[in-house]
Amino acid sequence: MQAQKRQRTTVPVTILTGFLGSGKTTLLNHILESPDHGMRFAIIENEFGEVGVDEKVIKEASDEQLIEVMNGCICCTVRGDLSQALKRLQTKTAGFDGVIIETTGLADPGPVAQTFFVDQELQRVYHLDGIITVVDAKHVLEHLHEEKPEGVENECVEQVAFADRVLLNKTDLVESTALDETEKAVRGINANAEIIRTQYGQVEPKKLINIQAFALEKVLEMDPEFLKTDGEHQHDSSVSSVSVRFDGELNHQQLRMWISELQQNHGKDLFRYKGVLAVKGMPHKFIFQGVHMLFNGKFDDRFAWKRDEVRECRLVFIGRKLDRKFLEEGVMGCKVVPLRFQVGDAVEANCDGWEPGRIIALWDDGNPYRIRLESGDEVWGPVDTDQFVRKPANGKGAAWQPLAHQPWWGKGNGKQWRA
Repeated sequence: MQAQKRQRTTVPVTILTGFLGSGKTTLLNHILESPDHGMRFAIIENEFGEVGVDEKVIKEASDEQLIEVMNGCICCTVRGDLSQALKRLQTKTAGFDGVIIETTGLADPGPVAQTFFVDQELQRVYHLDGIITVVDAKHVLEHLHEEKPEGVENECVEQVAFADRVLLNKTDLVESTALDETEKAVRGINANAEIIRTQYGQVEPKKLINIQAFALEKVLEMDPEFLKTDGEHQHDSSVSSVSVRFDGELNHQQLRMWISELQQNHGKDLFRYKGVLAVKGMPHKFIFQGVHMLFNGKFDDRFAWKRDEVRECRLVFIGRKLDRKFLEEGVMGCKVVPLRFQVGDAVEANCDGWEPGRIIALWDDGNPYRIRLESGDEVWGPVDTDQFVRKPANGKGAAWQPLAHQPWWGKGNGKQWRA
């Protein structure tokens, strides 16, 4: 399968994050020293300051490769150096089963994750596998409740929000009822993350490494029970998760326009989001995920809708100050509605000015209309509004102008729509 081939030919990268003193280095040492998993890792380790505070511990405890990114936080001031460090490892990755990036305790893992979305050279060698967040069971509620000055983010909350796995460490120091309260608070921020209770960072490495959390096909495995409810706010944080699920199909181009607007206006508050969507006129499921303003999605040939399967849409958002009603209305606004025109109807299509034509197909390759112009060219009408397709005006009246940022039409064989 294609996914298996990708996993074999690129090296998985795990981002290991957690607040100061949570036990990240203890966990990392456990992974490196564990004799059972039989795996070898390259380590990129970073803390504030000119000398990494954990360097001696790690080097004394293991003979694994260690690369240290100096002078600041991986996810901000030395983000470029992270890319260079990974590229320097390219000739050595054949000898490793994965790369682990241990971030500083004050790091937001979002920019680190974004590196793997935008750097195509890195994508040829590595794939982002997952984000693991370690929290101190005894003190995490204090960190989550901590009030920050205006404009300053709560790093602990953001680390939990980005996580695929949350390791609730040092559980031996906390009563059972307090652990339950802590888990409830974590789920209030990120209801989609798996929580693993640990002591001294003792956890089977295979539960953390090569989990393929960022593989698009993993989006298909979203827990149906999670989709029934949103994360509940159990503390003062404004970070939460929102899920949307409904039967029906979407207009693909209208959806892309909505997501683009959502990213532009709210991307900084969208930590992670993903979904599986049914698109009208397309036989395959549209699978997507995003981090902040970066988005990756496609129709996957391996996942076609079955004939008796209910075509539905499932979306999950994790972020700051999420408005469930706003998100739900936005995506529901992309649902397919009865079309205004039928095959054979005369229309005008907006192609740098209005051109007369006739509808020749409905829901062609995800577009409501396929139109043959009088010139003989064929175009798509991506959205059923007067901005793109209208009744003939008989040459009278002012013409709409195309969208300011880019044209939508596609000429020739109708298969070259330019988004």
